[in-house]
Amino acid sequence: MNLSVEDVKRWMHVSNQKIQENKEYLSELDQPIGDGDHGHNLGRGFEEVVKKIEREDYQEIGALMKDVAMTLISKVGGAAGPLYGTAFLKAADEWKGSPTITEELFIQGLEAAVEGLRTRGKADRGEKTLIDVWVPVLDYVQNHDIQPFELKGIAKEGMQSTNGMQAKKGRAAYFREASTSHIDPGAYSSYLLFEALYESVNIEEGAHD
Repeated sequence: MNLSVEDVKRWMHVSNQKIQENKEYLSELDQPIGDGDHGHNLGRGFEEVVKKIEREDYQEIGALMKDVAMTLISKVGGAAGPLYGTAFLKAADEWKGSPTITEELFIQGLEAAVEGLRTRGKADRGEKTLIDVWVPVLDYVQNHDIQPFELKGIAKEGMQSTNGMQAKKGRAAYFREASTSHIDPGAYSSYLLFEALYESVNIEEGAHD
């Protein structure tokens, strides 16, 4: 799996589309265990992301992803902006100067993103956060030839695994056992990002998936 600048732009456009389509549901997931605005915050942020990246003519992917990261940090409220912004900013550092992301570079970027999420969120797998999607995806890409459909499936399994978990981090942790009956909203939005990546590199198949 190699990603060009245009592929990554398309990834962000499809991510925005999916966030907009699901923002009501994402905020609904957030209502019982959070502020109830996860979807609307992300929707606003990704709208700004696509406006920003369409105004620029990028020659390499690091600069593109840095703009994505900084836009999310500045436009998305709550925890989501700093978390997603950190993930993309760390990946951008690995992809700096690269007009194409090879599988090796993709893995390096994902490793940096996950480390950034762990540090920023002070969370790890099994604590009902977006980490429960990102870490299984990282494990997969580190140990397999990357197949976008498989990557999407791993992300979906990670997202679904948060239904039944007790939250250990963030505001949701205050709800203790009551937090177990919901999918984590950050895990769901993370799944949407990886689903968008799959559809961005498999356009025809993704359109009918």
